[in-house]
Amino acid sequence: MAVRTPDPDPEPEDDGLAGFAAATPAPGSNPGWLSEFELEEARRRLPMLYVEAVPVRTDGSGVVTEIGILLRSTPMGEMTRTIVSGRVRFGETIRDALFRHVENDLGPMAFPLLPPQPLPFTVAEYFPIPGVSAYHDDRQHAVSLAFVVPVTGTCEPRQDALEVTWFTPEEAGSDAVAAEMEGGRGTLIRQALASVGLLR
Repeated sequence: MAVRTPDPDPEPEDDGLAGFAAATPAPGSNPGWLSEFELEEARRRLPMLYVEAVPVRTDGSGVVTEIGILLRSTPMGEMTRTIVSGRVRFGETIRDALFRHVENDLGPMAFPLLPPQPLPFTVAEYFPIPGVSAYHDDRQHAVSLAFVVPVTGTCEPRQDALEVTWFTPEEAGSDAVAAEMEGGRGTLIRQALASVGLLR
């Protein structure tokens, strides 16, 4: 099974991760938008920068009580689990990229709580060759900054996600959930749990 970093279908102003614009951007459009050919060329020559977010719900004292994991269908019709993920646009801050992808994947009413200066709990390196690291993406070498992001609103998955399932920390860190995660993200979930003191 081919496993890769998820690329949601772009909205008209999105960053061209799967749907790709024309080779020449329209006036006033994002200058970082790449055509399909340009993106493939870039992927062959450069690591791509991503942000990933593990959405969580917390209690009144800030302790993580639930972890949100997306269920998606691949183009081959396979069901897999993943987390919020996407590329950072040219000229975009990490904070803005995180907010945009959380809203794209979980809907505008998710209400993520981003700190003034987001700090990743880890840096994940995805390679097209399996076994180089714990993470695999068959299209590219990608470097991903991974964050735990509390959300306080209603999550209505969009893009290619079918639903968001809320797991207890114990369930999210289980072998059963890890087996359903794509690209090695079961390891990423466990690292997220460790970063908030919940890996047992």
